[in-house]
Amino acid sequence: MAEGNDMTINLLMLGRTQTGKSAAGNTLLGSYDFQSHLSPSSVTTRCSLGRSSRVLGIIRRNGCELALRIQILDTPSYPHSSLSKEQVQHEVRRALAQHFREGLHLALLVLRADLPLCPDDNDQIIQFIQELLGPTWKDFTAVLLTHADKAEEAGFSEDAYLHSASNSLLSLLSLVQHKYIFLDNQKSIIKEERATILRKLLDFIRKNDHQRLLLKHTKG
Repeated sequence: MAEGNDMTINLLMLGRTQTGKSAAGNTLLGSYDFQSHLSPSSVTTRCSLGRSSRVLGIIRRNGCELALRIQILDTPSYPHSSLSKEQVQHEVRRALAQHFREGLHLALLVLRADLPLCPDDNDQIIQFIQELLGPTWKDFTAVLLTHADKAEEAGFSEDAYLHSASNSLLSLLSLVQHKYIFLDNQKSIIKEERATILRKLLDFIRKNDHQRLLLKHTKG
């Protein structure tokens, strides 16, 4: 995970079409590695890996500053407009085995804060991630709520939003041990906002004892 004065974290982006998954990945990387635009169909059909430059001012160890490097695997959305669940899972497993041979630190499930999470959607998401990551999926999954600026425009603070959230969303957050982050799409390009999000992700990883999930890809 750390080499010299560098620390690398491996992140996986998961989510439905038009949740802002690829755009959120770009925000975390601080670049535009992933294709992201409005489309009536699913944009991403293959996994792609993005790597950040060295990020300073985020983490220190034993009194020394470490440079943080972020590796993000962007994935096809699920449900997908042209790929089956099995095809999406096969592609993600293949890419994880290829790019994250040392393991996955955290999967980020991207949901829109301005859209309700319905019970059927929640069940579908949980089943998908459970089948993809295995029985310990809850330890390696966090929820990233995009378009938080729209919720704020509607008068919701983060606490008020969660107080009014659907039982489906609250149940999901409980399953992942309340590992969640709100992403303000208007502020996401601001350096300080990105640093805050990265510190939260590192805190999730630290609380999980820096464990990494190893997934083997079976050809077939």
